[in-house]
Amino acid sequence: MRAKSARACGVAEKRTIAIIGLPNTGKSVIFNHLTGEYTVVANYAQTTVETKRTDCFMNGCRCEVIDTPGLHCLSIHAEEELAIRDLVFSERPDVIVQCIDACQFKQSLTLTCDLLELNIPMVIALNAIDESTRRGMWIDSTGLAQMLGVPVIETIATQGRGMAELRAAIAYAAKSPAPVRYGDTIENAIADLQDLLGEGVAHSRRIALLMCMGDPFVGNTVGPLVNEENAIKLKACVTELILRYRGDVATAITYRRNQWIDEIAEKTIRRQKVAPSQFSKTLGHLCRHPVFGVPILFMFLAATFFLVVHVAGFLEIALHGLLERPIIAFVSAVVPSGFLHDLLVGKDYGVLTLGLFNAVCTVLPILSVFFLAFGILEDIGYIPNLCVLTRRIFGKVGLKGRSVMSLMLGFGCKTMATLTTLGLPRKEKLIAVYLIAATIPCSAQMGLSMGLLGRYSFWAFLATYGMLIVIAAAAGALLNRLIPREDRSDLIQELPAMRLPNIKAVGIKTYYRLYWFLKEALPIFLVAALALFLMNKVGVLAALKVALRPVVEKWFGMPVDVVDAIVLCVARHEAAAGMLIRMADAGKLDVFQCMAAVLLTTIFVPCFANIVAMCKRVGIKTGVAMTLAMNASAFFIVGVFYWVLVFLRGVIS
Repeated sequence: MRAKSARACGVAEKRTIAIIGLPNTGKSVIFNHLTGEYTVVANYAQTTVETKRTDCFMNGCRCEVIDTPGLHCLSIHAEEELAIRDLVFSERPDVIVQCIDACQFKQSLTLTCDLLELNIPMVIALNAIDESTRRGMWIDSTGLAQMLGVPVIETIATQGRGMAELRAAIAYAAKSPAPVRYGDTIENAIADLQDLLGEGVAHSRRIALLMCMGDPFVGNTVGPLVNEENAIKLKACVTELILRYRGDVATAITYRRNQWIDEIAEKTIRRQKVAPSQFSKTLGHLCRHPVFGVPILFMFLAATFFLVVHVAGFLEIALHGLLERPIIAFVSAVVPSGFLHDLLVGKDYGVLTLGLFNAVCTVLPILSVFFLAFGILEDIGYIPNLCVLTRRIFGKVGLKGRSVMSLMLGFGCKTMATLTTLGLPRKEKLIAVYLIAATIPCSAQMGLSMGLLGRYSFWAFLATYGMLIVIAAAAGALLNRLIPREDRSDLIQELPAMRLPNIKAVGIKTYYRLYWFLKEALPIFLVAALALFLMNKVGVLAALKVALRPVVEKWFGMPVDVVDAIVLCVARHEAAAGMLIRMADAGKLDVFQCMAAVLLTTIFVPCFANIVAMCKRVGIKTGVAMTLAMNASAFFIVGVFYWVLVFLRGVIS
């Protein structure tokens, strides 16, 4: 049975297309190609943490395309996957596109079986066929389509290959009957459950199967659909099946599905007799090896550091010469000295000098180079291997399993990393959320820290971030001791294939990250500069400096003008970092003061989006308490760090 074609679709009618698949199978890349929009993609799981929807025209029909986080099957065992299943059950998309990584073909068939049982028109995007070919595996996509009864399109999403064919197949997506039968006893029980659910309940066969398997969340789905009398009958029917069936029902269903999966795999997978090169596998093993992994990490850090220092430094000097100085000279020639001149190009708080040029000439070059380098590390698949390398360290502070990956994701975006803690045991969640906010620098923070400390030495950068590791270990150990013990989550880490970076994909991701930075941060830079200018004019800033002078000068060992950076830190960490870089270039900060300043801007006041994510995951009261705790600890830790550095310098000299 075929779904209606796109040509028959009315202009006012809108079709919903849900892209579903295992983690790290290319769903977001396909979403980008189908919609023309862009969402961040990377060569590791949990890049997408929430559904994203975009309207577009496809095959002459208005469509809403939904990009979903990774899902292993419709039998839910983790809370974070429940929202994806609820989306499918409640919204009943017109078409499902299952994205299957050809290298994970057999693992994906469990989800394929679940989706086919929903009786929704479906297309399979068999992605990454180039990777599977390099591994010596070939999948008969034509034979697979005949066996499943739905279109199967071969794609290489990172190169855009197969996208035209996928769009065409979506217009003619096909339904297929339930692929697996489970024997008379179970099938009769499923039929009885479907009758009790009624014809008006969508996906009744799949819901009945979940009830037979004892799914812990299916009751939330069934409750609103049936009356109290039928709810009692449904429970009685499931109980009767359990009593009548010889053996465990869930095990029997799983066993029969596994037989079907083995049959599909046996008939469609062909392997070469001569094994291809194992370079990718060997490199991945070395990256997570307890001995060789550390030097490789050091090598990546050093390469990124020197790129940021030298390449970004060159771009920064060029932009200052080509953009900042000519515009300041022009404004100074046109606008006479006075209020308006100071507002626009004042040396300390001008909207253009501190706002626009701070963002475009100082911060943007550093972020450009760092985002490019970080994007390459994401694309080659290094991040998950780093997660495995560091799991023993994090295990000492009560973190294991997925919480380790959440911390690693914090180096990309702290907000996204905080959101991935959904479903963790409460103890691990509290520790992970706090450490992400207080001790993990996001990619923008790390890039700007490299740019600032790179004015002195690589060792200044290593010492500062070494201190962050010490703080993270101490905070984690303290929280691990204070929070009551709970069962820890298991470490089930999906390791993608290490591969050469796709320069085009990395370039596009870097472009969008910079575009989003300018779109979100540039207005904040301008408003923050204006706020500082007005605070300075009315005397508020001077009063604040008087109040904080004992802490800043006596405890932090910094000039009182660092108060300006602290105020900017509340608005945007990048704005504060840009001001610190300018102060360092002006000779107002020495290396120890810069190291302490980097520590302060990392720990002090998480960005607003991260605070919201913290409150969403651990509750408003706990989230606010965490924010206050890390702000108070920042003032104590930074002072101790600075004076330890001073003491060590005295001992060495």
